[in-house]
Amino acid sequence: MKKTSFLKDKHVKRLVIIMVLWAVFMAITRFSKFYTVINFQTMFAQFPEFGLMSLGVMVCMITSGIDLSVVGVANTTAIASALLMRSIGGDTGTMAVFWIPILFLFAILIGTVAGALNGFLITTFDIPPILVTLGMGELFTGIGIVLTNGAAISDFPKDYAYVVNSRFAGIPVQFIIFALVAIVLAIILTKTTYGKKIMMIGTSQKAARFSGLKVNYLLIKTYIISGICAALGGMIMLANYNSARADYGTNYTLQSILIVVLGGVSPAGGRGKISGVILATILVRVLETGINRFPQISSYYISLIWGAVLLFVMVLDYFSENNIKLLKRK
Repeated sequence: MKKTSFLKDKHVKRLVIIMVLWAVFMAITRFSKFYTVINFQTMFAQFPEFGLMSLGVMVCMITSGIDLSVVGVANTTAIASALLMRSIGGDTGTMAVFWIPILFLFAILIGTVAGALNGFLITTFDIPPILVTLGMGELFTGIGIVLTNGAAISDFPKDYAYVVNSRFAGIPVQFIIFALVAIVLAIILTKTTYGKKIMMIGTSQKAARFSGLKVNYLLIKTYIISGICAALGGMIMLANYNSARADYGTNYTLQSILIVVLGGVSPAGGRGKISGVILATILVRVLETGINRFPQISSYYISLIWGAVLLFVMVLDYFSENNIKLLKRK
């Protein structure tokens, strides 16, 4: 792979252009409502929940797979954590701060199990990732419904939400968690052999096997990473909503796929950068926040807009790739 600077990547360049244009548009039309410290702090607190899920979908898509179970895993993790906090709080309804790291370790455990199950089914039974993860997402959603009887859980200690919703040096804790995960994942993908190996798997799984790579092990590891990212996203959702329910964030699956494709990750696998996905995550949050500043545009149109944008970007990438191939032949 050729090393290119940040802005030489065509996908990153496209995202920067869209962001600048949108920033100018919002400055002209809704400056006083959009450009406020509170608004930006709120954005940086809200996008980590689906941003973390997008990071998980990204690593799967690089291998030419996908993870559609992220929302189901996130909600079930949030529900299980809320139930655990309820048992810890007891009659007092309070919880010591030292329990919070333990809760995150508990969430990581759930994400690891979910990801390992996805990876095991995909590699052992050779079932397409889209079917396995779709089924696993429904399974975890079903588990969440059984645990809650379809209702929301909100009667757990509020200490957790208070800590995670707080700010450190003016920066939301949710964003700090997202940034730490993104940094760790960036190091794993760029500074270890794992990143190169999953790129090779995405380019050609057969060639990767002939090269001696432990493809099954690497795929299971990839889906475990995705499961952990989804579980951590669920923990952010739990803090933001101060409650847990099996049907929260139903549009996050579509949003995560949109972000990953918008960030330059090829749906066919073998290509993708975490920088593009992070920038796409921020852009999607900025776009949605900006759209919400226009009361005449119903929030019900958001899914319609994301679906249309996803299709448009994929068609644009198709023609872009074909034009590059034609120029190379000439």
